[in-house]
Amino acid sequence: MNIVQITPGAGGMYCGLCFRDNTLVAQLRKLSHLVTMVPLYLPFTLDEADESAGTPIFFGGINVYLEQKSALFRGLPRWFHNLLASRGLLKWAAGKAAANTRPADLGALTLSMLRGEAGNQARELEELISWLNGQPRPEVICLSTALLLGMAPRLKAEFGVPVVCMLQGEDVFLDSLPTSHREQCWQELRERAAGVDLFVATSGYFAELMRERLRLPAEKMRVLYNGITLAGYDDRKANHSERAESSRMPILGFFARMCRDKGLDNLVDAYIILRERDRVKDLKLRVGGSCGPADESFVESLKERLKTKGLLDEVEFVPNPDRAGKLDFLRSLTIFSVPARYGEAFGLYVVEALAAGVPVVLPKLGAFPELVEATGGGELCEPGNAASLADVIERLLLDPNRLRVLGERGRRAVFEKFSAAAMALDTVEIYRELISRSSQPSKAALQAK
Repeated sequence: MNIVQITPGAGGMYCGLCFRDNTLVAQLRKLSHLVTMVPLYLPFTLDEADESAGTPIFFGGINVYLEQKSALFRGLPRWFHNLLASRGLLKWAAGKAAANTRPADLGALTLSMLRGEAGNQARELEELISWLNGQPRPEVICLSTALLLGMAPRLKAEFGVPVVCMLQGEDVFLDSLPTSHREQCWQELRERAAGVDLFVATSGYFAELMRERLRLPAEKMRVLYNGITLAGYDDRKANHSERAESSRMPILGFFARMCRDKGLDNLVDAYIILRERDRVKDLKLRVGGSCGPADESFVESLKERLKTKGLLDEVEFVPNPDRAGKLDFLRSLTIFSVPARYGEAFGLYVVEALAAGVPVVLPKLGAFPELVEATGGGELCEPGNAASLADVIERLLLDPNRLRVLGERGRRAVFEKFSAAAMALDTVEIYRELISRSSQPSKAALQAK
């Protein structure tokens, strides 16, 4: 099968969407499928080999921005646009974007991108199509997110193959846009969605939410759980030895972007409550994950809060580790929590923690209840409530047998249901079904005969 996977890059930031797509492409290639992974906007930052290596970055972030701001810039020669789309320059620009870009400032640009061939970035779309025409003809095209739906009609018209769109948490970004553009963007999405063959959501929760918001018929929606690369997690000896080493000193862990939206401040408050109760002796806190320039002041404020409580020396921050560092981090934990403030469409970090045998405590929001039920690897607390979070964590830490059962059950479920291999096989099944359906003559054509 020949597949084109189109995925936006996040520059210097770790991004769950990039991780998921990169893992999927790697696994599809292992199954001998031809996959072209096309990066957009900025380079990927990954802890695994970059599957887009060797492919140009289209819709370069600098060009996209300047085309939005200047009609004159849109008419400049191609060589100048190509210069601004170089990987080196985009990598430099990524740091600036991470520090200064907010959804509230992106209303007009998002709307323009969603208008595709009618937007200010139409030239970028035509350059992408021209390049794809020079590659082996695809049998299916996958858009990584609904925020790329602006290009769906042109891709469909040009290549005449099924277009699939993944749904991976777009609602949070769209709802944070200024009111002047928010509903226009949602309306544009609804109109563009009509030409997409199938939407694939990462959880049942998010499938239902987006089916309603995009006004899609049930038959145009499927659910496909994310999967992770299990290499490293399957080292039972390492898992056992590191867990045994830390068993005398319980460690509460967080691994996600270090920001308010992920509830890191709520977890810090829960940790302070637990230390003040002092029923769980010598409890430590480890905080890992992505920390970009935009997150640094928030993290510093948490350190100041911990310092005033005399706990800063009991907390370790591990920003932006590589894959080996992430695995070591997760293995060291006794219990894991990311008390996000919004409804996550999935939460890749949940299955990563469970793969390491670490039970999870999560708020009753979004896909979290679905993941806890599917894995049996954790418990739920009240959203946004540090005391409730502390209560559940404390109860589990004081019940080692329960903690062990949850960890083992969750790990087993991830290896059975949430592997990259399982995700790739399910993806292939979906794509083959679509290709088969698209190759059959339509009802109208049969009637004409």
